[in-house]
Amino acid sequence: MEIIEILKAILFGIVEGITEWLPISSTGHMILLNEFVSLNVTDAFYEMFQVVIQLGAILAVVILFFKRLNPFSLSKTKKQRAETWMLWFKVIVAVMPSAVLGFLFDDWLDEHFYNYMVVAIALIVYGVMFLLLERKGGGKHCEFKTSADVDFKTAFQIGIFQSLALIPGTSRSGSTILGGIIVGTSRTAAAEFSFFMAIPTMVGASLLKSVKFFLDGGVMSGQEWVILVVGCVVSFFVSLVVIKGLMNYVKNHTFRVFGVYRIILGILVIAFFKFIFPVI
Repeated sequence: MEIIEILKAILFGIVEGITEWLPISSTGHMILLNEFVSLNVTDAFYEMFQVVIQLGAILAVVILFFKRLNPFSLSKTKKQRAETWMLWFKVIVAVMPSAVLGFLFDDWLDEHFYNYMVVAIALIVYGVMFLLLERKGGGKHCEFKTSADVDFKTAFQIGIFQSLALIPGTSRSGSTILGGIIVGTSRTAAAEFSFFMAIPTMVGASLLKSVKFFLDGGVMSGQEWVILVVGCVVSFFVSLVVIKGLMNYVKNHTFRVFGVYRIILGILVIAFFKFIFPVI
């Protein structure tokens, strides 16, 4: 076991924990990070790792919102438990579009879209969209103040936006937050509902990637098991801090800074890989 590989796994966990919840694309950052800090693992394992590492981040959501999301809590009234179940039903409705499209086109998307140019373009396009939305005062005049207020129609519409996140660089949280604000939610409601949607979305994606990995004859070495566990654990603890910070941030700030960040990063990515270190 090389200590350098453990340090790399820690770095991947940190990047995952930060970028999974900010609307700046975790997958895009993971692809870019791998260009500079490649793990000493098989290609098949890395393809699975960059998805399964999200389970650590997901656990952070479960821990932070456990009371809110637990429909079996004895401290809740019958009405509150019913409302919790209703929230879960809306979340399931919201994740259906991306679940179906992801199942059907997962391999095709991996083959055609997982490259620096797609990531860079998606970063820039969504960065511009965030700036345009905030310029129009997105989220200020909203119909749904909290995630519990979101109805089934709106949940499904947000789910359509999440489907766009199948393109790397788009950002799952970015798509759902942007979509939520467009269809009438507040920034806080959009962020919360995005977190809740992440649970079934990422668990499903992780299971799909894991099953494909093992069905294709994949076998993990001892070092790869450690890398996977370390990455998940680090992403969990980093996510705890980032989620709390983002929820406090959106109460009093816009998403403009993320839009600017995405545009700058997208331009730098194109400049680096096209002119400084050409890869195609």
